[in-house]
Amino acid sequence: MLWWAITQIGSPLVRNMGTIGGNICTASPAGDTLPPLYIMKAEVELISKGGVRLMPIGDFITGPRATRLHGAEILTAVWVKKPVEYNLSHFEKVGLRNALACSVVSMAALLRLASDGLVEKAALAWGSVGPTIVTCCEAEEALIGGKLTAARLGEAAAIVRKAVNPISDIRADADYRRTVAGNLLLRLTVAH
Repeated sequence: MLWWAITQIGSPLVRNMGTIGGNICTASPAGDTLPPLYIMKAEVELISKGGVRLMPIGDFITGPRATRLHGAEILTAVWVKKPVEYNLSHFEKVGLRNALACSVVSMAALLRLASDGLVEKAALAWGSVGPTIVTCCEAEEALIGGKLTAARLGEAAAIVRKAVNPISDIRADADYRRTVAGNLLLRLTVAH
């Protein structure tokens, strides 16, 4: 899922020259690596003359283009554990074109499905629908204990549409983003 999100960033030139650390430190709500990193519980390693500190990515990014990076610090590493407790992952973004597109809305999902198809665990995150990446525990809880049916996903999508707080800008208005955020969750039936 993180790999797929990385392939959606910019052009080959940007992907070959840019870094995940740069995508994180830019702190754009539209950063394609951010939803996967949030649900994978990534930590950033920050170094300065004063030492090294680790911080969860969700604590590091405080708003659009705002982080907890102090003046003399640099981000030196991003620590991500393989999400072995999940057996289904999905990342998808909607942009205004097929290539070189800034995300209008993106979503990352990690699910653990039992052998009978019941969702045992869920982690969900959306980009470009709030000042930072949006996670929605209520939508995750709505999926747990049932199968990925249209009805269950529809219930969770309705929760998401109420939970997100998108802006209107030149790429999309808030209502469109809110609708797409829920619709991306509905697409989990296709991913599964």
